[in-house]
Amino acid sequence: MKTRFQPDRKLSVRMGTTLFLLGLLYVGFAAALIVLLKSVAAVVVILGALLFAQFWFSDRVALFAMKAREVTPEEEPDLHALIDRLCATADMPKPKVAISELGLPNAFATGRNAEHSVICVTRGLIRRLDDEELKGVLAHELSHVAHRDVAVITIASFLGVLAGLLVRVTMYSSMFGGRGRKDQNTMMILLAVMAVSIAVYSLSFVLIRALSRYRELAADRSAALLTAKPSALASALTKLSSDISRIPSEDLRTAGAFNAFFFTPAAAERGASGGGLFSTHPSLEKRLEQLARISRELGE
Repeated sequence: MKTRFQPDRKLSVRMGTTLFLLGLLYVGFAAALIVLLKSVAAVVVILGALLFAQFWFSDRVALFAMKAREVTPEEEPDLHALIDRLCATADMPKPKVAISELGLPNAFATGRNAEHSVICVTRGLIRRLDDEELKGVLAHELSHVAHRDVAVITIASFLGVLAGLLVRVTMYSSMFGGRGRKDQNTMMILLAVMAVSIAVYSLSFVLIRALSRYRELAADRSAALLTAKPSALASALTKLSSDISRIPSEDLRTAGAFNAFFFTPAAAERGASGGGLFSTHPSLEKRLEQLARISRELGE
């Protein structure tokens, strides 16, 4: 999709490399399952069906989990007007617009491609930001859509989701294993599946988070250049990062699973060092440093 968002070759290379490495991991994972479960058809059907479901229905699942609904221009004229102007500036198709009733101040983009994308903001975000700050956040999310990295993260995260699911299933199955020879053989297979799943989950976890941190920096940069107001985006980041500690724990638990898609991570991630190996987002300091550098370049 051609837009006025500046092409980001470094982001494209990183997305391609991550998908390639995860693809190799996926093939190895499938091969290991086939050897252990002795059924090519079952493994292929299960993996294919789960990948299709995650890719095709990811937007609906995300909106449902975040208690969000699509809104019309008549319902939210100011929000639609901001997105209309940004899409005209970026020369890109307008995504669907949704609002989550959660108090958590955040936003995210979801969808399998530009034609089926959704930009969602929370009530908490709208209440806390002025128009220029909100415009910067929306431009950040539109950048994710324009660069197709939402779809890439959705596909990339599939392997980790599947491996994590298999770990839980095998743990549950092993709790009810019997003591006969046949049951002991079954138990050994289950333990082997669990070991492979844990290894795959760990590797995919690190790869996806490395890509996620870079894509957030890339989206900040694209949004700052499109709006020509990096200071507004920096102000939004600072404001949301300080306010998020006062968010109800129920909203944080709901949002925790979507950290990689959010504009700024929920507090659930902040137990790890910001921007560290296991973080979905770069540290606030790193994001603000980049925006300050762009501000100087633009003479803002």
